[in-house]
Amino acid sequence: MHDQVNICDLAFGELEAFVTGELGLPRFRTLQIWQWIWRRNARAFDDMTDIAKDVRVRLAERCRIVWPEISLVRKSEDGTVKFLLRLADGEHVETVLIPSTDKAGTTRMTQCLSTQVGCAMACTFCSTGKLGFTRNMSMGEILGQVQAARAWLGDTLPERPIIRNLVYMGMGEPLLNLKEVMKSLETLHHQRGLAFSARRVTVSTCGIKNGLRELGDSGLAYLAVSLHAPTQELRERLMPRAARWHLDDLLAALESYPLKTRERITLEYLVIGGLNDGPEQARQLVRICSRLKAKLNLIPYNPTPDSPYSPPSPEGLLAFEKMLWNKNITAIVRKSKGQDIEAACGQLRAAQDAGMFGNA
Repeated sequence: MHDQVNICDLAFGELEAFVTGELGLPRFRTLQIWQWIWRRNARAFDDMTDIAKDVRVRLAERCRIVWPEISLVRKSEDGTVKFLLRLADGEHVETVLIPSTDKAGTTRMTQCLSTQVGCAMACTFCSTGKLGFTRNMSMGEILGQVQAARAWLGDTLPERPIIRNLVYMGMGEPLLNLKEVMKSLETLHHQRGLAFSARRVTVSTCGIKNGLRELGDSGLAYLAVSLHAPTQELRERLMPRAARWHLDDLLAALESYPLKTRERITLEYLVIGGLNDGPEQARQLVRICSRLKAKLNLIPYNPTPDSPYSPPSPEGLLAFEKMLWNKNITAIVRKSKGQDIEAACGQLRAAQDAGMFGNA
């Protein structure tokens, strides 16, 4: 008896090899199955109505379609939605939908994706880092977050889908799950599937040497780097494991990072009141930004349980931003959304307290 294969974990080439080799089916069946999975969000082989019944029976015998299941949903006053998702082995992760309105007045969503159950980086300001690391997520689990959200939204993937942008900024460090993250990016870009363009996908890393160049050479996503400190000493305090790759070496790698025309690296800078938001830190940031083709996102610190840190005052944040602008640095304060439901940057922790959530 063969073990059933979760067909959602297979990249297109892997699916083709499985369909033609293991199942002995014609090659054209690959694209049919692929489109049902990634375009039409099929949850069962019986849904694949343009595939012969005997073929569907064979598929059901050898394969499964497994998405993360929505356990709980929590909605913010600002429209942000956080999902607690149960994976097949009983582990939980979180994903977040962040709304915005386009020029036509239509609401579109950016989805924040998790790539690991927990996180090994242990950044001192991050709730996820306090969980520790459990395991990497598979491609099907990573992209299954998109499919689960699409189903909840009722998004049938028209020409202008509701979910327009994806950011790999949820639980986990994407470059420590490089194989599955790269598979997921390739699947995202397949034109007969989800069909996301690279300019609508961003991968965020806290600074991992292995995999950074591979991501850049692929051209499959924009890069965001969690900087958060303008010196090696402060970075060691805030991000002790990420700081094992010295800041000077990280910046040198970013200087040579391959970028397309008009593309820039995003530097994410968590502004912590009284710690990294003073005139000296602003001067140090100016020196860093002058070396790179980059833009700077200023993110006011979002409080997490038992944290020793505090958010900056509104006046202090404005003054810090102004110091950077005065030196011709493109620095933008990123408004945090979903704070009231612990969905903002650094707050994801796969909480399973049903009293904190609304019903799915």
